[in-house]
Amino acid sequence: MQDYSVIKEKAFEEIEKATSSAQLVDLRVKYLGKTGEISLLMKNMKDIAPEERASFGKVVNELKTEVESKIQEKDTLLKEIEFKNKIKAESLDITLPGKKQETGNLHPLNIVKNQIIDAFTGMGFEVFEGPEIELDYYCFEALNIPKDHPARDMQDTFYVKDDIVLRPHTSPGQIRTMENKKPPIKILSPGRVYRADDDASHSPMFHQIEGLVVDKNVSLCDLKGLLNKFFKTIFDETTEIRLRPSYFPFTEPSVEVDVTCSKCHGKGCSLCKGTGWIEILGAGIVNKKVLENCGIDSNEYSALAFGLGIERITMIKYGITDIRTLFANNVKFLKQFERR
Repeated sequence: MQDYSVIKEKAFEEIEKATSSAQLVDLRVKYLGKTGEISLLMKNMKDIAPEERASFGKVVNELKTEVESKIQEKDTLLKEIEFKNKIKAESLDITLPGKKQETGNLHPLNIVKNQIIDAFTGMGFEVFEGPEIELDYYCFEALNIPKDHPARDMQDTFYVKDDIVLRPHTSPGQIRTMENKKPPIKILSPGRVYRADDDASHSPMFHQIEGLVVDKNVSLCDLKGLLNKFFKTIFDETTEIRLRPSYFPFTEPSVEVDVTCSKCHGKGCSLCKGTGWIEILGAGIVNKKVLENCGIDSNEYSALAFGLGIERITMIKYGITDIRTLFANNVKFLKQFERR
């Protein structure tokens, strides 16, 4: 009977202090489980005098009922409190503004790529995308780049095998088109390209778009007019271009093309290093050997070609100083660009 009083007082005290339904479950096991303290009292029945067993059993059962009732009472109270707290936590304040639905943005490279493609397709160009893993022949030999040319050096080009490379430019798309299509030809060849170069202005993987026009009597004047129209579309109507002599094995004559600085409009600033001009792409009249390699009569047809880096155009348009920023996956940086 002394054990009865101690257990009852202790059980009631612990039940009263319980602060969660989980604690009550533990207390139910502690006192009412098969090996609980009240159940152990019943095991002492064999030590009780036969004439006292009935009254002892009655007292233990009453204790069991009281503890069960106390636990149930406390559980009901705790569930009410937990329910009220849950309602309070999940309440909706209709005076608050709604949650804004986040929408994704196009990457600035894709924004500029789409603008470039739109500008040229508006001038009648078709788009051709070739393979990124390409035969050496299409990347170099067909373009009049001999074995000993610096561009063939493994420091510049990623070689998969001796005759297979990761294309260093999208020019192979032009060769494949000329092999399979008769002039007139007017195509744009965009895509990823790869070179072993990595610094603030170069990336081992970048994006390029090259254009090709094959027809009768194509001249350098056509090239200048085409590019002049393009850059006025990409930048603004005040943009001017100039051609400077250069050398590429696949064009003759070859030119470097500069545009007036989009920031200072030719006055001179930090972006153009005070010159007012920014070098932006290489171009020229396609070498006759390249046309002949593709089965096109160079006496009847001529061609112009140009190639530009999408990263370079993007960096100039948006004032980005480090090409690596474009590949850093910085969400704060990317959120600056409008959804297009």
